[in-house]
Amino acid sequence: MSKMIVYHGSNHIIKKPIYNGSKRYNDYGYGFYTSQNKDVTKEWAVSNDEDGYLNIYDLNIDNLKILNLNSNEYNILNWLAILTKFRTYWQNNSISQQAKKYLQDNFFVDPNNYDLIIGYRADDSYFSFAQDFISGAISLRKLSEALYLGKLGEQIVLKSKKAFNNIKYLDCELVEAKKYYDLKIKRDLEARKNYYDTKNKTDTIDDLFMIDIMRERMKGNDPRIQRIIY
Repeated sequence: MSKMIVYHGSNHIIKKPIYNGSKRYNDYGYGFYTSQNKDVTKEWAVSNDEDGYLNIYDLNIDNLKILNLNSNEYNILNWLAILTKFRTYWQNNSISQQAKKYLQDNFFVDPNNYDLIIGYRADDSYFSFAQDFISGAISLRKLSEALYLGKLGEQIVLKSKKAFNNIKYLDCELVEAKKYYDLKIKRDLEARKNYYDTKNKTDTIDDLFMIDIMRERMKGNDPRIQRIIY
């Protein structure tokens, strides 16, 4: 039996995760969002600068259909296509609208067809970086570098009833905001600093912007995309 220990940060104890009990506009739509990174999940638990809880679970992944967006089969544009589908507050200039449509038409993988999703978590800082790429402000290379340097957190998302039946509550830990909220802010500031350092670097003639990808009708297997993905 294949099992993993996963964590969920919250302002309350959750012994029985509710199927489709989350917000529709999370990164991957409805689902129960967990992680194997204990310290980062503690930061998520105190996101409102109030004490929270680290909920601890045993997850059986046997016979689950898994979409691993961090595998070599996929790239950042697949992740972005999913974000444009579910997350709101995107910029609305003409390039952004066309970019969202192009990504969804050519790179979207429907997470609702899977039991479990493994992929990046779009904190506020990383979501703003993605917006800059969509609007044409930065190249794909710079977005990739910013995400790589920032060590973007990986999350494991339960999507189906089958997956929800495979998770078992084990325990919880109290998370103190006075410690972990400061760590959360520090992580965000470091990510933004790395991003702006990257953003200020000189572009090269070979850099790909969103408009280049659309104009050249590039797909996921295009070597021009593959060579710059970290």
